[in-house]
Amino acid sequence: MNDERYSRLTRILVPLLVGIAFLLLWEGLVRVSGVKPFVLPAPSAIAESLVVNFGSLMGSLWVTFRVTLAAFLLAVVGGVGLAIVFSQNRLIETALFPYAVALQVTPVVSIAPLIIIWVGYDRVEVAVLILAWIVAFFPILSNTALGLRSTDHNLRDLFRLYGASRWQVLSELQLPSALPYILAGMKISGGLALIGAVVAEFVAGSGAATGLAWRIVEAGNRLDIPRMFAALFLLSTLGICIFFCLTLIEQRLLRHWHESAIRREI
Repeated sequence: MNDERYSRLTRILVPLLVGIAFLLLWEGLVRVSGVKPFVLPAPSAIAESLVVNFGSLMGSLWVTFRVTLAAFLLAVVGGVGLAIVFSQNRLIETALFPYAVALQVTPVVSIAPLIIIWVGYDRVEVAVLILAWIVAFFPILSNTALGLRSTDHNLRDLFRLYGASRWQVLSELQLPSALPYILAGMKISGGLALIGAVVAEFVAGSGAATGLAWRIVEAGNRLDIPRMFAALFLLSTLGICIFFCLTLIEQRLLRHWHESAIRREI
């Protein structure tokens, strides 16, 4: 038990100490070299800007988080649902999967202006949601489809031998076996949803978007670099929180039976 606590404490403290050392080094180098704040602000200046602009930045953070969460949930529902359809009907998979790949490999920056025009500049948040969903959708679909196809064929034959229906095979064998793949896809998709939302906000621009990406553009145009770094810090923090929340969900769901979670606990 003591070794386990020590290991957990080490995993927390070591990255924290490295981060503190990096910030202290950054602060010292900026002060000693006399770098101008509009080139590279010191961490203390960024923290001060974060406090001064806390209200506006947190409001923009909420907008970005809301869009990211909605896009992620839609990607999970749509990706898992379509992967299940693919696993049950090979003809549908053959017909639709290439278009899903085409949607994934098309740069979101290139189609963002079209989506914004079609949706309308008065509904930019809906356009940002669509673009974030496009980016986040494919990892869920591909990982779930792979997981459903990777079910042990011996177990599948055993289910059929005992007269299990297709629904029973899917719900009691395929989906539980595919759960690690689905969770891995969710961890990728969560970060991509945030990236998609930020890129879409950048493309929307012109003040129509109110998320953190627009705050970064606005601060850059005004050469308010500490505020830009404060917004970047909040974006990075949001991405880290999303990743660790999904990692926690993965550990909770897999820790009693899947090899990856069991080995991590050991």
